[in-house]
Amino acid sequence: MLSMTDTEQETRISPLDAALSRVGDRWSFLVVEALLGGPRRFNDLGAAISGLAPNILTDRLRRLEREGVVVSRTYSERPARVAYSLTADGQELAGVLRLLAAWGSGASGAEGLRHDTCGSLLEAKWYCPTCARVVDEDAEASSLLRA
Repeated sequence: MLSMTDTEQETRISPLDAALSRVGDRWSFLVVEALLGGPRRFNDLGAAISGLAPNILTDRLRRLEREGVVVSRTYSERPARVAYSLTADGQELAGVLRLLAAWGSGASGAEGLRHDTCGSLLEAKWYCPTCARVVDEDAEASSLLRA
């Protein structure tokens, strides 16, 4: 088995670092959340995200587009207007946002996410599809740092 040298380990980018470099700021996550319901125009996004300045929205949309999270589609040539939507990669962030929202609700005292059918509060659990069972995070799950 090959082992990494200390230098290789120091320069290796962790999965968390890679994810955060793509969408690791408050505004980017809020833009993704606003797009989960479907395509939106620039002004609609600005109105949906309280406190977001237009220049910051432009910057985040461009960055998310470069990262393959958001795609823009022209719907008017004159004047030039585009609608933004999530790519399949961007749609995958829905689960991450749910986890962050659940974590934030505990810290803020806000109510967490509820099951539409019965109204119970939802809990996130790690699941192993090979073993077909829920994994105990403390005893069995791989460390985020070892990923």
